[in-house]
Amino acid sequence: MRERSVWERACGLTRTVVEGVDFDEAAGAVIVSVRPAAKAMNRCGRCGRKSPRFDQGDGRRRWRALDLGSTKVFVEASAPRVRCRAHGPTVAQVPWARHGAGHTRDFDDQAAWLAVHVSKTAVVELLRIAWRTVGSIITRVSADIDANVDRLDGLTRIGIDEISYKRGYRYLTVVVDHDTGRLVWAGVGRDEATLERFFDELGAERCAAITHVTADAADWIAHVVARRAPQAVKCADPFHVVMWATDALDEVRRQAWNDARAVARTEPKRRPGRPRADAAPRPGHERARALKHARYALWKNPENLTERQQVKLAWIARTDPRLHRAYLLKEGLRTVFALKGDAGKQALDQWISWARRCRIPAFVKLQRSIVRHRAAIDATLDHGLSNALIESTNTKIRLLTRIAFGFHNPEALIALAMLALGHQPPALPGRQ
Repeated sequence: MRERSVWERACGLTRTVVEGVDFDEAAGAVIVSVRPAAKAMNRCGRCGRKSPRFDQGDGRRRWRALDLGSTKVFVEASAPRVRCRAHGPTVAQVPWARHGAGHTRDFDDQAAWLAVHVSKTAVVELLRIAWRTVGSIITRVSADIDANVDRLDGLTRIGIDEISYKRGYRYLTVVVDHDTGRLVWAGVGRDEATLERFFDELGAERCAAITHVTADAADWIAHVVARRAPQAVKCADPFHVVMWATDALDEVRRQAWNDARAVARTEPKRRPGRPRADAAPRPGHERARALKHARYALWKNPENLTERQQVKLAWIARTDPRLHRAYLLKEGLRTVFALKGDAGKQALDQWISWARRCRIPAFVKLQRSIVRHRAAIDATLDHGLSNALIESTNTKIRLLTRIAFGFHNPEALIALAMLALGHQPPALPGRQ
């Protein structure tokens, strides 16, 4: 009797009767023969409801348990089917494993914990299972946590964004809670139907509790938020707004570069070899080369410029007033978000007036976009919210994407992200 209780503890068995222990020479593993306790028998594997026996199923089967040192351990038991009123003929529930799993709960929990905390190679070599099997385990463990924990409870301020997880325009839509910093939802796709699924899970009552939503200017996000949470304040992400200005600036730089290249094509070509002292100057060629390498000097914030990049900017200010004016417009828009509040709004009014009469088509077009999204930008200046938190989450998901390479489907990646970033990590066996 004492030996049986030791094996129950060693294999993490509850509501289970140990019938015997043997060693399988062919498999090189310890086989623990068990059966569910009387109160745990003949229950539906999906809902746990007590149900009449249907048949013997496929006979006896084995579940991989935690290793005993370097020796594998399997739990072996009969796997009959029951007739559930809700799910029909279903394999009976067993206390030591999740439905449809080939591993015990403790094995699943340890594999999920390792997948979150250590490298892919370490998980595979330590547990001696395939990486795709780890993906299936993570999906099961995450679903088990979701069944017991409401990740969407108490949401008021959220951030929404999309992230590419695979080449070929494969995207995930992710939602982050600004108040706790946790990832609360992720779904495959980046369109209105995908975001609608999030709000469907949230429910009408909790949608009405949303007070702030941060996002980029994607129309598919704005349309769904306007329909499902019309009371929420929409905040534009400052990073994306400044990025519009950076793109406009680069458009001006490319135009200046192309103009310089057009001049260079009219200049005489030099023969290969060492240049002669009396060779004709080629100002168009030199200017085109300088503008080609001025991109980072124009993109970077002034406080981060190297000495060489500062010299490059000074050269642009002397030789190309139009490009330098575009650079100042970009920096002016960045200053708006640094000021915030009423001061930021006043600065934005002045910036719009300046951009409207700057005679640079890219920035004239940009100020129209700024005016169109003015309400969301003003909300950002008032509330100080941005998508910085969700961009940080996206960076971590990109790392998890590298780790999750080889999973069979994106649901396993989502499950790994929820376990790692959802503030509900899997517990180690024996430490629940």
